Amino acid sequence: MIIETERLKLRDFSFDDFDSLFEILSDEETMEHYPKPFDEEKVRGWIQWNIENYARYGFGLWAVVLKKTGEVIGDCGITIQNIDGEFLPEIGYHIHKKYWRQGYGSEAAKAVRDWVFENTKYDCLYSYMKYTNIGSYSTALANGMKKVKEYPDEKNMISSAYAITRKEWKALKEGEPK
Repeated sequence: MIIETERLKLRDFSFDDFDSLFEILSDEETMEHYPKPFDEEKVRGWIQWNIENYARYGFGLWAVVLKKTGEVIGDCGITIQNIDGEFLPEIGYHIHKKYWRQGYGSEAAKAVRDWVFENTKYDCLYSYMKYTNIGSYSTALANGMKKVKEYPDEKNMISSAYAITRKEWKALKEGEPK
């Protein structure tokens, strides 16, 4: 599985990606909106969970790789998440903090959004995050999503959910320059 954008490749994770992913998911600043940064066991579990998702659903979070260098700079993909009591397709992402504010998260998320609407039957995609996570909701907005709800959440205290429908995506794609 490979999705390509102008600057990125998204591909399946393997355990060979452990060191790169550990550097990202164990970082306190990157994981500020999670209960705590991931330890080695949690990162191994994260990779295993995604490998299982690839087998079960045909998708998961993919490694975000810089085309120019081959460096893994994060993850982005689609998983099935519990969003306010419903299990829904969710675009998630983590980008190494040294690459923040360079458009990589938005570039990867848009590619995943397009892949999902082109390759699945989902009529709506979501992204959810802790209500204080400005980077994540900025990426959701850049992905054409709109805020659809806020709700109490045991993990985040309050979560915000953003969504884009297939119809909204089609209109967005028609308006993009060719």
